[in-house]
Amino acid sequence: MPLRHHAPRPGAARVTLLTEGTYPHSHGGVSVWCDQLVSGMPDVDFHVVAVTGTGRESTVWELPPQVTGLDSVPMWGPAPDGAMPRGRALRRLMAAYERFLTALLDPAAESGFAPALYEMARAAQDGTLSPALRDDRAVRILTAVWNRRGLPVREARPTLYDAVTATGLLEHALRPFAARPPERGVSHAVSGGVAALPGLAAAELHGVPLLLTEHGVYLRERYLGYRTAPYRWPVKAVLLGFFRLLAEETYRRAALITPGNRYNRLWEERGGADPRLIRTVYNGVDPAAFPPAGPEPELPTLSWAGRVDPIKDLETLIRAFARVRSELPGARLRLFGGTPRGGEAYRERCEELASSLGQGDAVTFEGRVDEIKDAYAAGNVVMLSSISEGFPFTLIEAMSCGRATVSTDVGGVREAVGPTGLVVPPREPAAMAAAALELLADPPRRAAMGEAARLRVIEQFTLRQTVDTFRAIYLEMSEHGSGSAAVPALADPAPSPAAPTLRFPAAARAARLAPAGHPAAVDLGGMAG
Repeated sequence: MPLRHHAPRPGAARVTLLTEGTYPHSHGGVSVWCDQLVSGMPDVDFHVVAVTGTGRESTVWELPPQVTGLDSVPMWGPAPDGAMPRGRALRRLMAAYERFLTALLDPAAESGFAPALYEMARAAQDGTLSPALRDDRAVRILTAVWNRRGLPVREARPTLYDAVTATGLLEHALRPFAARPPERGVSHAVSGGVAALPGLAAAELHGVPLLLTEHGVYLRERYLGYRTAPYRWPVKAVLLGFFRLLAEETYRRAALITPGNRYNRLWEERGGADPRLIRTVYNGVDPAAFPPAGPEPELPTLSWAGRVDPIKDLETLIRAFARVRSELPGARLRLFGGTPRGGEAYRERCEELASSLGQGDAVTFEGRVDEIKDAYAAGNVVMLSSISEGFPFTLIEAMSCGRATVSTDVGGVREAVGPTGLVVPPREPAAMAAAALELLADPPRRAAMGEAARLRVIEQFTLRQTVDTFRAIYLEMSEHGSGSAAVPALADPAPSPAAPTLRFPAAARAARLAPAGHPAAVDLGGMAG
């Protein structure tokens, strides 16, 4: 649904911001980052293409005057307008779709993915892609590809229901192609995956350079999410094959890639990104907006801030708190943040867990607060328990407020914290509890770590540094167009010694996702635990 805001200004740099499930329709770290970027550049014209859920979502961020328009692309709302192609156009599109599916399932045919993808992008602009993929012919094509001799997925005995399910999911996943791709300026995808589709179309059809920023690693998060997805193995093979090849094509096509931390850079390089075109740009905050938090609470209190979501792993935090309270009966755990639509069941599960552990009277879900800095001030120690992160705002905000932190060792957390906080393995309540108890028992150490944390933010992670870096990138890319070599990445510092070595043995990665009792039949590529 297009929304005109302000007319573009002659001479201003133009950026099309590509988002999925974040700005300007929801809160969260990526949305904060987008708002900071847009609001911090009044001299740049922004047009936002936002992939949403149903299309009925309201905007929760006030769009500044430099936003010239907003296009909402619903993944699960009404299908895009269009008509079924006929004759030669239909045959050409269905042939491209067959090559596309073959690339997803046959490693020997992966070179056909990109040409087929862009053929479908052209069809989406004509309004014919979605109707064609909702036709029975699309289901029959997938069934035929699935049952070709020599393809491992054939051994899983895909059913007609599997074919209908997978075809429907692909049709929805490709809907962002229906958005009108920009014809000038710069496309900036603030995540990988389907948000990047309009940017890929713009690069292919109009030569518009694509900038990719990954706060988390989209492909890794899809692998984590699909472990528990309610689909049979053949459906997962199709969808995860799509996400993997889409990630590789986005890395290949991007003029510049700006991960939010060096950990993400490792994933991107393993996914085929050219190291010469990767530049790490950290998130930043305004230290004046997050001043020292002041006196600590009298009762020993752990605070947490974020959205209530499985990826934040509040269950581990609650289990860790139960251990803390066994040592400090007066301890409290205060959880600040909203529950996104669809996440109500997870919140209820967390509340039930707290009650079952006898902690219901000491664990409180506070909801959203007007001033997030109040959430950090509410704790003696600020906790982060996520199983996946990029470069979390809540962490550097808490650091700016001068609070000591205990965080899980995921994403760019270790890069952010350095020596100013404690870092523990994810999903290990005992380690998390031990770290929290260590800090709660040592007020002078907490104070020293908090002071060092604020100084670290002021020196390395300010909002002004982030905004100035991206402004320079936008101007450079606008001047040089789609030539990726024109935007060399500045050399990143060497990854820290603690950075993981990523290896993806084909048999192991397939085995981790194969259904119980079924052989690991499909090489998904890029799989990680």
